[in-house]
Amino acid sequence: MKKIIVTLLAGVMALGLTACGGSKVPANSVHTIDDLPGKTIGVQLGTTGDIYASVYEAEGSTIERYNKGADAIQALKQGKVDCVIIDAQPAQAFVDKNSDLKILEEEFALEEYAICISKENTELKEKINGALAELEANGTLTAIISNYIGDETKGKTPYESPADVDRSNGTLVMATNAAFEPYEFYKDQKIVGIDADMAQAVCDILGMELKIEDMEFDAIINAVTSGKADVGVAGMTVTEERLQNVDFSDPYTTATQVIVVRGE
Repeated sequence: MKKIIVTLLAGVMALGLTACGGSKVPANSVHTIDDLPGKTIGVQLGTTGDIYASVYEAEGSTIERYNKGADAIQALKQGKVDCVIIDAQPAQAFVDKNSDLKILEEEFALEEYAICISKENTELKEKINGALAELEANGTLTAIISNYIGDETKGKTPYESPADVDRSNGTLVMATNAAFEPYEFYKDQKIVGIDADMAQAVCDILGMELKIEDMEFDAIINAVTSGKADVGVAGMTVTEERLQNVDFSDPYTTATQVIVVRGE
C-alpha cells in the first residue's frame, strides 16, 4: 500500500499538481516588454492597460479582462495569467500587500490623467479647467498628490475644504471606480484618494457639492454621456478612442503603466 501511495504522489507531481488538487503556479515567464507576445495578459476592462495590451493580440497574446484590477492580480497569483498591465500607483499598492509579486523596472507606457466631461458641456469644462489651473498655481494639487504618494510626504498634507465655501451652485456628480488605490478607494466606508480630494477641491472653487457614484470602470463614459454623471474621474487617460464619445479637461497628473509579474 505504501508503495502505491508513493507512486501516486509521484504521478501527481509529474503532472504539476499539488496534493490538494490545485495546479502548481508556473514560474514567471515575463522579464521584459519583449516577452509579452504570445503571453496571457491580465487587465482591468476598459482601462488604458486594456487598450495598450490589445495591441499584442495581433502577436499571439491572449488578453484576459477583469472588472477590477484586484481580480486581475488574483488571477496572476493563481497562474491564470502571465502578467498584469496596470497603472504604477495601484500596482505598487498591490505589490506592497503581496510579497510574491513584483513590478518590472522597465516602464510600459507614460500617460496623463484628465477629467472626462460630456462633449456638450463646454461651460463645465471651462470652469473645471479654470479650477485646475488655480489648484496647480497655489500648490493644492501637488499637496493632494503628495498626501497619497511619496514616503516622505504621504499622509502629511490631507486636503480640507475651506469652512466658508458657498455651495449654492448645485451638485457635481462624479462617476468613478473606487478600486484604484491611491486614486480612489474605500476607507472607513468612504471613497477617498487623489481623485476624490482633487474633485472636492474643484467643487470648493466652483461653489458646488460633490457627489461620488461608484461603478464599474467600463460604465463611466456611458454615465457621463447619458447624463447620469457630470464628470468621470478615475485615473482616466485621454485616448483617441475615448475622445470619440467624450471630452476631457486639462491633465491634472502624469502616471505610468507598468507590468506586474510573479516574483522569481
